[in-house]
Amino acid sequence: MSEKILIIEDEKKMQEIIKEFLVEYGYLVDCADDGLDGLSMFHQSVYDLIILDVMMPKIDGFAVLELIRKESDVPVIMLTALEEEENQMKGFDLQADDYVLKPFSMNLLIRRVEAVLRRKQSGSTNTEQEQLLEYKEIVVDTKACEVRVSGRNIPFTYKEYELLKLFMENKNKVFTREELLNQVWGYDYIGDGRVVNGHIKNIRKKLGMDFVTTVRGMGYKIDG
Repeated sequence: MSEKILIIEDEKKMQEIIKEFLVEYGYLVDCADDGLDGLSMFHQSVYDLIILDVMMPKIDGFAVLELIRKESDVPVIMLTALEEEENQMKGFDLQADDYVLKPFSMNLLIRRVEAVLRRKQSGSTNTEQEQLLEYKEIVVDTKACEVRVSGRNIPFTYKEYELLKLFMENKNKVFTREELLNQVWGYDYIGDGRVVNGHIKNIRKKLGMDFVTTVRGMGYKIDG
């Protein structure tokens, strides 16, 4: 069955171009003209991915994402012309799965879409490894794709889950940001590698502990 994507974009021409391109690749696509319309459609249907513009009337993309994350971990790719690092990091702090700067090529966008959906697919269908990864009070259930701390389920986005799982499977191994992008994002990331920092910050916050150790000048690891 084809994945269903919701585009929330107020620029009609851009919206139509993205929709046409995604439909050509076999995706089912709905469109919303602003944040309020997008939230309404999000509540009326189930989507595999949301492509969300930042600068919109009525309610901006950051506010839309914050509301979505209160009830869903559906993958979200944000689109924006805002190049400042603080704006990009704000998106990742709100648990965006990816961030694409305007202007961008449709080929780049489709690679991002495919990568995010591929991660979702592997997370939801992986039944071969039925095991629990444990570290202190943290448990990662690789069959259910769940994270628990002291028995309490903690909601994770797909990339946060994949990062956590990678560290749990490779205790004491130091990963550079480039290695993490390669293994978790699944493609050659075009942009600021500090996107990893934002996701690790979210992981630490959700777990309530300094779970990942920063190895100065090298990368990140967890101690075995």
